[in-house]
Amino acid sequence: MDTLTLWQLAALAAASLLVGFSKTAVSGANTISLAVFAAVLPARESTGVLLPILIAGDILAVLVYRRHAHWPTLLRLFPAVAAGVVAGTVFMMWAGDDAVRTSIGAILLFMSAVTLWRRRGAARAEKPDGGGAAAAGDAAVRAADGTAPDGDGPSTAGGAPSRAGRLKARSYGALGGFTTMVANAGGPVLSLYLLSAGFRKLSFLGTSAWFFLIVNTSKVPFSVGLGLIDGPSLLLDAVLVLFVLPGAYLGRACVGRINQKVFDRIVIGATVLGGLQLLLR
Repeated sequence: MDTLTLWQLAALAAASLLVGFSKTAVSGANTISLAVFAAVLPARESTGVLLPILIAGDILAVLVYRRHAHWPTLLRLFPAVAAGVVAGTVFMMWAGDDAVRTSIGAILLFMSAVTLWRRRGAARAEKPDGGGAAAAGDAAVRAADGTAPDGDGPSTAGGAPSRAGRLKARSYGALGGFTTMVANAGGPVLSLYLLSAGFRKLSFLGTSAWFFLIVNTSKVPFSVGLGLIDGPSLLLDAVLVLFVLPGAYLGRACVGRINQKVFDRIVIGATVLGGLQLLLR
């Protein structure tokens, strides 16, 4: 790993602070950190440096929201996620730095497009003339999927999830596993799945926290085997992890005060710019 300048270290420190913030407040902010790490470091190496930082944030998020996880949802996702992680590992075995950088940029742009599409659909559903019908239709979809909301998190409709619900979990799980292994970018995929299942804020944060702690920890042996995590990367992590805690504290303090729409626009805009920078670099 090449020697970093003061400005590069400052950029990585700010990105690490944002990791902590995203883990306890707004998960979408994490995509900015991915772009910063991939821009400052060689793209392939950046995934290995960022992983321990993410795990530190996951631990803090679990400590805060550990009681709000919905384990049936997690257990439904994990088999497909494992398959996606293995597929991502195979890709990383032959992918060079240029291929990884392009993949990260493309994934960030794709996730931004999906997020915008979801926001547009949600805004359309909130229109006065279609709100009731949209809500009823949404509830019907969730019931068919076996993820109808109940209390703080979703519950299965009629016991076991339907065939459509199982297919949905497998699709999102496999995509999430692949994107998190290649680019540490599984957050938007999980967010889409949980939001479509009707999760409320606390159950959303709690389920996300446990999901990424388990998945990111399971990625460590693969990353070590690929040479993405080594002595120099861990030394850099030892410095950067110090910025995760204040970020997590800030996120916890601000989680109820954030203007969500404004923040989402900033995050999406920054992610698009980061993705384009990686593709055109």
